[in-house]
Amino acid sequence: MTVPRSDQSQTAILGALSIMPMTGYALREEIRDTLGHFWSESFGQIYPALAELERNRLVERRQVEGSRSSTFSLTDAGIAHLRGLLAEAPQPSKPRNGLMLRLFFGAQLGPEACKQLVLDAREQAESTLTHMEAARSEVLHDPDLVQAAPYILLTITAGEHSARATIAWANEALAQLSDLETPRR
Repeated sequence: MTVPRSDQSQTAILGALSIMPMTGYALREEIRDTLGHFWSESFGQIYPALAELERNRLVERRQVEGSRSSTFSLTDAGIAHLRGLLAEAPQPSKPRNGLMLRLFFGAQLGPEACKQLVLDAREQAESTLTHMEAARSEVLHDPDLVQAAPYILLTITAGEHSARATIAWANEALAQLSDLETPRR
């Protein structure tokens, strides 16, 4: 068996499948809904990764009766591989923040356009905070997550802190942008 290279996409996929077997579509939805505040995967990433994981006998595919869908589940080797991936140091990623790029060149846009960008960012952070609070409640009340809840809550707490930090930054940025709009005497 050839063990696939260490890959963060594979880590997310194997991790999601460690919770429960699911179809590729359900896997994508679960990653979006559950990990979405800090991780994303597209169908274009999920299906090739599942095929590679299946070739390497880390997941197994079962046809869903009466459907063209297949359910994927971890094999024992897949569980061992997941544990190895999770034990590795995370791969650093270069940030790509379109908002910060636009604000950096904000002199080209002007204070009013930049203000709208910041207002939109604050609104999105407020929405994220609401989503995190709902996720926290769901995790705390799901009896199937008793063992995983403390770990899941760590990520929810990080999402809450990040959203609150964005809201605080946005409020400061809006005050600074308002000062730019006020003509000086």
